Amino acid sequence: MTARPPIAGREAELQTLMRQDAPIWRANSNLALDRIRSGFACALHMHQPTIPAGGNGALISHLQYMFEHQGEGDNHNAEPFAQCYRRLADLIPQLISDGCNPRIMLDYSGNLLWGVEQMGRDDITAALRHLACDPGMQRHVEWLGTFWSHAVAPSTPIPDLKLQISAWQHQFAALFGTEALQRVRGFSPPEMHLPNHPDTLYEFISALKDCGYRWLLVQEHSVETLSGEPLSKSQKYLPNQLTARNSSGDTVSITALIKTQGSDTKLVGQMQPCYEALGLQRQQLGDISIPSLVSQIADGENGGVMMNEFPSAFQQANQRIRDDGNDCVAINGSEYLELLDAAGVGSDRFPMIQAVQQQRLWAAVGETPTPEAVQTAIASLQAAGDGFSMEGASWTNNLSWVQGYDNVLEPMNQLSARFHQTFDQQVSTDPAVTGTPAYQEALLHLLLLETSCFRYWGQGTWTDYARTIHQRGEAQLTDSTHQATRSMDR
Repeated sequence: MTARPPIAGREAELQTLMRQDAPIWRANSNLALDRIRSGFACALHMHQPTIPAGGNGALISHLQYMFEHQGEGDNHNAEPFAQCYRRLADLIPQLISDGCNPRIMLDYSGNLLWGVEQMGRDDITAALRHLACDPGMQRHVEWLGTFWSHAVAPSTPIPDLKLQISAWQHQFAALFGTEALQRVRGFSPPEMHLPNHPDTLYEFISALKDCGYRWLLVQEHSVETLSGEPLSKSQKYLPNQLTARNSSGDTVSITALIKTQGSDTKLVGQMQPCYEALGLQRQQLGDISIPSLVSQIADGENGGVMMNEFPSAFQQANQRIRDDGNDCVAINGSEYLELLDAAGVGSDRFPMIQAVQQQRLWAAVGETPTPEAVQTAIASLQAAGDGFSMEGASWTNNLSWVQGYDNVLEPMNQLSARFHQTFDQQVSTDPAVTGTPAYQEALLHLLLLETSCFRYWGQGTWTDYARTIHQRGEAQLTDSTHQATRSMDR
């Protein structure tokens, strides 16, 4: 059993690696952009939280808990879930041998990757290693980065955004190597939850860029045009440039691909993006014509559609594309963007967008933003009671990640503040501190407490899990403080 996941200690090395900017995907592509009318980019999101529910309260994967408690709820699906995590290693090679040219993007949380290792499921790790590392898979499978513990960005403490991003990169590199990590250029935020508070969004995008990411997948109703309008239908099928301005007026931007429609596993489970793309034409972007792209993501294992219908639907869609000719294609996000760039269509040509509600906020702030002016404008707009919110937007708007969860959020913020008080100065003085057991154990509990599942499932068992993790995290930091004090006394 892996006692502790590899979530820190190589920050400088991995950041240097990920900032290397040479194109990687187009060298492996067998697609010609000028022959493509439209494309579809499908991603599968996979996650199992880590919970303190093993022997003597040990941290285990929820997948392991499912296996050990088959009589509870849907836990009888534990093995079907496990097979979902590995089956692309069978589907993709079979389609290639059938003369198809498949593509898939994969988003696996750090929790899940660690948990599969903890369980000793070598069949799953071997399958994922094949998809991440085998040269024959490199044009067909794109891995997307995400937060290590499936935190939701708008309610994650700002200093921890980069910790979540970096921890996932550490986990992925430890499993599959730095060459595989270097190919990870797109980012999939958990729950498609995009911050719209100006400071949180600015720090989120800045952290993504610091960690080497080139593009972000966003939900269509989480963004708006610079004039505050919803994106037009045609604009959803183009790459956009998401810009963020913080409360001091600084700006940063990143390329965004738009996930259309809401949270519905049937969209990918029945390969709706393929059939939508079949009806689309090329579009003008300035004076250049480019293929339209339908981008979609769904949970890769939840529900009967994904467990039972997706494999055959995925095969049928790729076979249809093969038989119909090649003007509508499966294409992954980084491949599409690098082919555009090679054709002279860089990010400077993409339409500018911003997070939803930004136009209203900046109109209220006026020409000269300051933290005080932004805070005043937010308070005034929220008091008006007409739906203005700084909670961000996700792929479903019927769920708040904040309301009713003070018993999780307050301890989370307290643990985060104490973690940074304990370690930030130490790390600044000696970056090697991030490789120490004390740092990594405290970081593990901080990241775990930010897992969205402790709020998604309501009050009860899951909030009790959060309380346990918080208590252990506080104990870890107390131990670290005592050790540091003793060292100073010597």
